[in-house]
Amino acid sequence: MDDARRSRERSRVAVAGASGLIGGALVRSLTADGHEVVRLVRHRPRSADEVRWDPEAGRVDTAGLTGCDAVVNLAGAGVGDHRWTDDYKTRIRSSRVHGTTALAEAVASMEQPPRVFLNGSAIGFYGETGDHPVDEEAPAGEGFLPSVCQEWEAAAAPARHAGVRTVFARTGLVVARGGGAWGRLLPALPGRTRRAAGRRLAVLVVRVPARRGGRAPAPPGPRGPVRPLQPDGPAPGDQP
Repeated sequence: MDDARRSRERSRVAVAGASGLIGGALVRSLTADGHEVVRLVRHRPRSADEVRWDPEAGRVDTAGLTGCDAVVNLAGAGVGDHRWTDDYKTRIRSSRVHGTTALAEAVASMEQPPRVFLNGSAIGFYGETGDHPVDEEAPAGEGFLPSVCQEWEAAAAPARHAGVRTVFARTGLVVARGGGAWGRLLPALPGRTRRAAGRRLAVLVVRVPARRGGRAPAPPGPRGPVRPLQPDGPAPGDQP
């Protein structure tokens, strides 16, 4: 591929939550594919690929998002990192709702907003379903996590109302040696299962249209909830 074509197909993607397990993997993947990645950070930017934001205060440096084809928001306090005290449950909720609101309003305010706003969510949206299969059309469940996920997704309304294609990635448990909900369980698994699980990681794939000398209308693509999960995976009691 010649340099001119590579330049046309290069996209600029902003990522909030880039230091997290999925966010870090996404940044590495996009960078390896030759895309330009800017990371939203809370400290004063130390390099050209950092953009400052303060999700709790609702502030985003929208100038740093100029030219972005997609904005990805994966920020939020870890649900498996601490005991769920009342204070930490408040942090789980506020870190997601406030961050999403700040980015959605920032995107909506831009003269040339990104084509795609991909926001995090989780299969916790459905609550406890037992053996009953659910899909993207299933209603929300009841309880703490379903209520958080509903508020989390609703907070993206400003971007959606501004005409930006808005997608919610309802992720599940992440299998990775380096962390995630299953990362703490790997040492307790049988050797064969541990080696297989340690090589797997749920990674979000962000597809944005290539640049072709201007900002053409956004092509069709998914909107609303999607579930980046392995379909028909083994049940907990299945043999590896």
